[in-house]
Amino acid sequence: MSDAFHGLTVVISGGASGIGAAAADAFAARGANVAVLDLNASETHWSHRCDVADDNQVRLAVAATKEHFGGIDIVVNNAGIGAVGSVEENSDKQWFRVLDVNLLGMVRLARACLPHLRESSAPAIVNTSSIAATAGLVKRALYSASKGAVHSLTMAMAADHVAEGIRVNCVAPGTADTPWVQRLLDQAEDPEAERARLEARQPTGRLVSAEEVAAAIVYLADPANKAITGTSLAVDGGMSGLRLVR
Repeated sequence: MSDAFHGLTVVISGGASGIGAAAADAFAARGANVAVLDLNASETHWSHRCDVADDNQVRLAVAATKEHFGGIDIVVNNAGIGAVGSVEENSDKQWFRVLDVNLLGMVRLARACLPHLRESSAPAIVNTSSIAATAGLVKRALYSASKGAVHSLTMAMAADHVAEGIRVNCVAPGTADTPWVQRLLDQAEDPEAERARLEARQPTGRLVSAEEVAAAIVYLADPANKAITGTSLAVDGGMSGLRLVR
């Protein structure tokens, strides 16, 4: 395993489970210091409790990370929540809550970390977007809007900070096999049938694994990839680009 991240500190929001946990493991395996910021403690990595919807908690967690590791080099904005429904079916309260976590949570963490990234020799930010940012999915109006905003935010941040040498990119996973997706499946009338439907809409015929998304996050954060910024990397089994006749 390469030690390309040896000595670098990676902050991962939502890093205690799912894609975030897989990313934490992947960075640690490559020599990085990993700081997990999550509502729940990580079982395997240094962590600090943090609700990204609370700016004070974000700033305290970032300060604690800086104190513990001595610096911050890479930010993985991964914390997020879901929503199911059409534009008629989600209340204003739900809209405010999802955008507060999925969009403003990334703004808060990036804002708190930028002064430290400016001191790094290999600064990078990777945001977790979604296939929902660019593909119309049924009953995902609110979630899709939040991830569309993440995609646009990524491009704007990349433009704002390219002159400082801070690279900003995002990953856009298809439906991933994570605890969050499993909780959605458990709410369906027929969880097995719903899972089969989700698998069938991806050309590979299966859900994306958390480890596959984590590998893409690591790739975008790798200091060797200095020319990659303002990019959205699809990890969706071909869902965004392929149209197969079955």
